[in-house]
Amino acid sequence: MDTPDYAPVIEAALARLDLDAKCRLLAGQDLWTLPALPEIGLGSLVMSDGPIGVRGGGLGGAEDPSLALPSPTALAATWEPALARRAGRVLAQEAHRKGVHVLLAPTVNLHRSPLGGRHFESYSEDPLLTALIGAGYVTGLQESGVAATVKHFVANDAETDRFTVDNQVPERALRELYLAPFEQIIESAHPWAVMSAYNAVNGPTMTEHRPLQIGVLREEWGYDGVVVSDWLAARDTVAAVEGGLDVAMPGPDTVFGPALAAAVRDGRVGEATVDTAVRHVLLLAARVGILAGAEPAVAPEQRPTPEDGTAFARELAARSFVLVRNERQALPIDAASGGSIALIGRAAHDPRFRGGGSAAVYPVHVVSPLEGLRAALPEDVTLTYALGTDPDVELDTAGASFALRAVLCDGDGTVLADEPVPTGKLRWVASELPGGADYDALATVELTGTFTPEQSGAHRFGTHGVGALRLTVDGTVLHDGLAAPVDTDPIDAVTGRAVPRGTIELKAGQPVRVSLLNTAPKASYGPMRGVLFSLAHSEPEPDDDALFAEAVAAARAADVAVVVVATTERVESEGFDRADLRLPGRQDELVARVAAANPHTVVVVNSGSPVEMPWREQVAAVLLSWFPGQEGGAALARVLLGLSEPGGRLPTSWPVRLADAPVSQVTPEDGVLRYEEGVFIGYRAWQRHDLAPAYPFGHGLGYTDWAYEGLEAVGRTVTVRLRNTGTRTGREVVQVYLAGTDALAGVERPTHWLAGFASVVAGPGETVAAEVVLPERAFQTWDATAGTWATAPGGYRVLAGRSATDLPLATDLPPATGL
Repeated sequence: MDTPDYAPVIEAALARLDLDAKCRLLAGQDLWTLPALPEIGLGSLVMSDGPIGVRGGGLGGAEDPSLALPSPTALAATWEPALARRAGRVLAQEAHRKGVHVLLAPTVNLHRSPLGGRHFESYSEDPLLTALIGAGYVTGLQESGVAATVKHFVANDAETDRFTVDNQVPERALRELYLAPFEQIIESAHPWAVMSAYNAVNGPTMTEHRPLQIGVLREEWGYDGVVVSDWLAARDTVAAVEGGLDVAMPGPDTVFGPALAAAVRDGRVGEATVDTAVRHVLLLAARVGILAGAEPAVAPEQRPTPEDGTAFARELAARSFVLVRNERQALPIDAASGGSIALIGRAAHDPRFRGGGSAAVYPVHVVSPLEGLRAALPEDVTLTYALGTDPDVELDTAGASFALRAVLCDGDGTVLADEPVPTGKLRWVASELPGGADYDALATVELTGTFTPEQSGAHRFGTHGVGALRLTVDGTVLHDGLAAPVDTDPIDAVTGRAVPRGTIELKAGQPVRVSLLNTAPKASYGPMRGVLFSLAHSEPEPDDDALFAEAVAAARAADVAVVVVATTERVESEGFDRADLRLPGRQDELVARVAAANPHTVVVVNSGSPVEMPWREQVAAVLLSWFPGQEGGAALARVLLGLSEPGGRLPTSWPVRLADAPVSQVTPEDGVLRYEEGVFIGYRAWQRHDLAPAYPFGHGLGYTDWAYEGLEAVGRTVTVRLRNTGTRTGREVVQVYLAGTDALAGVERPTHWLAGFASVVAGPGETVAAEVVLPERAFQTWDATAGTWATAPGGYRVLAGRSATDLPLATDLPPATGL
């Protein structure tokens, strides 16, 4: 994309700003926006969280629904940059609809350890796959006129103590792995924004890391966009601006703004440094079309043709599903001749369609596997459903069985606002209270209404968030006291778990009054102010033994049993890492019992990242659905019934057990997390490990078979010939790896590493060719002593096949190829 010359407009605008206005522009005016400066014709820049949707202003919620695409791990599982580009285009449509200029995505940190709690929001353990998928996403957004924000720069690969941890990363690993996706995306897709991470790297915290943010990012790579802090990450005025940070979020009270102006006036910061940051912000404003006198980088008439987001969400989900096991052709299910299917599992009815934390968006509707199969199956196929077990013992936000209103009052009891709310979760920033209520005048908020139980029995109620809370159900006070977050991480106030407050016996179908009165509703975290509290509830606890018996009976009576297992938001979310890789609750026992009752058992794993599957050899098929977005159930039905092929391949290795994983440490010691494994993460680490993963990087089965028949390399262009030997049209991801036959002296390298990939489609018996151009960087390693990239002078071997461990074709390259 050609970039207009914005320099004259930017310099003219900059010359008209005084110091206070310039410093104000570098600080958020609230949670999501930068201030407008009418004196230079500058509009207010609006940012929003992603990456699977566009949440919009405020803290987001069901009252402001958004399209929800599959998770980033699902997107990477397609191994298809063109699909990532389409995802960017679709999300840009959402951004324009919501008045958003900057989407805070994609996340291109790596899957260093399977315990990383936010891995569902990252792409892969491999830097090349991450870079190519991320570049596609960035390109799709920005060719549609919306800025992408590549994050979190850099080495934000775990959540434990993320605000304070110092990640000690060897320089070679930093360059070859963790910086690599950022470098390639900046070179190929030219993102307009980069987000600086919370953590420190080798000493300095990232918002103050001059060697990386200026030395590498700007001077070495030529990056010209904005560097924005992660929310609340900026801590020191002088160190941040001198370290290359342009914008401190959120506002209005940040280390920039008036604090930065004061630092300039007393000589601690030069005004020229401020001017440089302002130029970056004005360039971003020009690109998105909110600076007078500057044409946007992409005019509305230049944007790609709009696409049906719902249809795309369904297509993307199906393309992302990874079939890792399929014994006796258990899939696809032949429903043409009638028969019966038993669908089992809580997630079959209430799927985990997205991850938790800042990545959460709220679609208008989520298609469950049960709904998807009901809609897709022929009338002569019997579908039964059984819960089996409920893995989520946590309280859920009050939802469909509640009819609630939020009543906001001042200190005199005068009603400031009285509005219906769709759920029991109240999350408002100070500037966006219902009905335009005055935050400063706010004294109480009451969540009040009725609850109609679906089941008789002991119902549990609870609360989440901050304030002085009085919870009353059917005239009984269940709680009256002060509530505070259980964690120092501010994300806990938004996504943390609810606290049980009491149990009450209720009868099905009989409405009762509920009230949650907060007499100290104002919450603040640094500059963030708002209302953050929730009413939570859970149905009477089921009898697992009875549920198991029902599920086993249903499975035994059916031709095929489909069990959907899942993680919960207490397992995979922002703000904490995972303690283990086990499925929560008694889901493993459920699968084992169903498999014993029906040899045609198919298990769908609804998780964003790896889980242990102790039953994997006992079932006929295992299909990974990731967090599949709002259309996941419809996509799943198509894949199970063979209307679509599961197109995904693993973007990360899946261990048999956590104990087998070569790299698992995510907990700092004395504030330091040492990346002692160097460049050996993911499949690179498994290569020199005594054990094998359950399923290797790149693995995935389709509904046809392939024969790899030939490999040719001319220069750095590799051509792989393969033939569809099955009975139906299929898609194959051809993976090309590189191995060095001569090592650089003293440099330890993986046995082979991903150098490129391409997908092909062919009909039965058809032969096709995949062409992959090997990038120069694939031949290089980082020489920390010389501070440069080095290419081994010897020869290289090219390997091609279906995964990192299934590479049937090989050929040698001449020694000069990589030079």
